Amino acid sequence: MSDLNTFRQETRAWLNENCPASCQGDDNILPDILWGGRRQKIAEPDVQRWMDRLVAQGWTIPAWPKEYGGGGLSDDESKVLAEEMSAIGTHSPLYSFGISMLGPALLEYATEEQKREHLPRIASGEIRWCQGYSEPGSGSDLASLQCKAVKDGDDYVVTGQKVWTSTADVSDWIFCLVRTDSDAPKHEGISFLLIDMESEGVSARPIVLLSGASPFCETFFDSVRVPIANRVHEENKGWSVAKALLLHERTMLAGGPGRASTGDQKRTLLQVARDSMNAPTGPLPDKAVRAEIAQTEMDQMCYAATLQKVQDAAKAGKGMGPEGSMFKLYLSELGQRSADLRQRLNGADGLIWDGDEFHPEAKESTREWLYSRASTILGGTSEIQLNIITKRVLGLPE
Repeated sequence: MSDLNTFRQETRAWLNENCPASCQGDDNILPDILWGGRRQKIAEPDVQRWMDRLVAQGWTIPAWPKEYGGGGLSDDESKVLAEEMSAIGTHSPLYSFGISMLGPALLEYATEEQKREHLPRIASGEIRWCQGYSEPGSGSDLASLQCKAVKDGDDYVVTGQKVWTSTADVSDWIFCLVRTDSDAPKHEGISFLLIDMESEGVSARPIVLLSGASPFCETFFDSVRVPIANRVHEENKGWSVAKALLLHERTMLAGGPGRASTGDQKRTLLQVARDSMNAPTGPLPDKAVRAEIAQTEMDQMCYAATLQKVQDAAKAGKGMGPEGSMFKLYLSELGQRSADLRQRLNGADGLIWDGDEFHPEAKESTREWLYSRASTILGGTSEIQLNIITKRVLGLPE
């Protein structure tokens, strides 16, 4: 414990010396998320300075080994670092699919050469990754994918299409599931490849959603040559890597940045209701609305408390297993309920699409409500999560 206290003091001193004042406090200039990548531009010098210092210290991903760009901290030390950052109102803004999904899978399955090539560039934010899983005919039934990779010398030649590829148009690399044996059972014959998005024959096209914008893309592979050295794990054994990565994805969706909204925008549900009902003080005049707001906020607090308990257990060495599906399912449903309630509380403002005469948050709230429809689909549909919970958490027969 004395060693941990010493680490806390050293951490506090390092933060005081290295974290710019503008990156601290409730009104700091830090963005919620910096996704990294070659295209990212950081306009604020202090944010760039803070990022550079975190990268040099290995504290963008403090628990990763130092040789892979992390800080080499223990779980207890990582928790102390998070507490000390929170105490001064700062955080590491770097967050990405490389950090939340690919990195943990590489630590488990990649060769030493692959780890040393890719993990430091994830930790530094140099490379932005996207995920090539779903296909036009292979969404929830992911193992039916048809994007094909055929060996040719030292390369695979990849041909096919992926869809709902988040941020593919601005990403540098893609981790991709491909079929390398068409005659094998569908869960076999799949391999896990790392593909440079600048490779000849790769193209990405954004998909515009009803909300007017979208991170989603269609991604096409037209005889793309990928070195066999970019295959993670054994040929035709990529489903093992895919399952591990999906677990990290659902854990990310349940508790990391970029998760489904639970209504934590600038105005609380109560503030939205007060503005809509012209009731600046005292109890809201509608008892049913009061009850619904209270229930939603209690559900949010219960979810946060339960998730924190599981995350603390994970830091103690008890990794989150299929329980990640429980959290993903609940947060997806809760996010939709919260967004729907917010829209109803907005009243007529909940119908607007543009215009400066309305509350400045109303337009964003409308788009958030529309996007929330996707939360029970992305990362595995609610039905898929229920199947996982039934089989792997409750142990019920098929």
